[in-house]
Amino acid sequence: MAKDVDNINIGVYVDIVNTLGEKPMAINQELTGFLKEGLDRDLPRDQLEEVLLQAGWPPDQVRDALGRFADVKFPIPVPVPKAYLLAREAFVYLVLFSTLYVSAFNLGSLVFQFINRAFPDPALDPAFVLEASRQAIRWSISLLVVAFPVFAFVSWRNERAVRRDPNRRLSKVRRWLTYLTLFVAASILIGDVTSIVYNLLGGELTTRFVLKVLTVGAIAGSVFGYFRKDLGTEEVAE
Repeated sequence: MAKDVDNINIGVYVDIVNTLGEKPMAINQELTGFLKEGLDRDLPRDQLEEVLLQAGWPPDQVRDALGRFADVKFPIPVPVPKAYLLAREAFVYLVLFSTLYVSAFNLGSLVFQFINRAFPDPALDPAFVLEASRQAIRWSISLLVVAFPVFAFVSWRNERAVRRDPNRRLSKVRRWLTYLTLFVAASILIGDVTSIVYNLLGGELTTRFVLKVLTVGAIAGSVFGYFRKDLGTEEVAE
């Protein structure tokens, strides 16, 4: 009998969903209200999702609306914290990631200069190469001395804030910049391996070239591994 009543309720809900107006904001509110009422009646989440899909709702909107309620046992539906974006959050993460990029780039540039000194190109003027190398090393060290401590300090402060308030992991700007960094690091790694294969096929591998490729691969791989691990921790936490 209870099952029949539930089926009747679901049928009514489908009629409500199908007769909603064509106002996007109202539809979102009605969808949330529909799910809240269904969960309040202890209807299974998968059953509610199936009914909404049958009614023609886009799967991503259904999943997003269901994600607003925690999958926990409680007499009433429990909302989950919404992802938030504050100006301060944007500032912190932009400083964090920009100083990371500057540090990674200049660390690679510094190592490149040491490689060039250890394995000079015989086709270039030694005096010119030495002076250019000195300038590049000075710039790389200067930028590292400024950017890396800022990155380390902001990263430490941010991780401490996340431990105190895990909801900070829901920051949209953090996720976007993290995935952008993963994309850049993955692209560099792909290009790194491609250049090795290309030069290997052409028989043009030199010690200097291999060391530079390994340097780029190590830096990009470290960045990729760190943020991939961080995203894995975030998924487990969720």
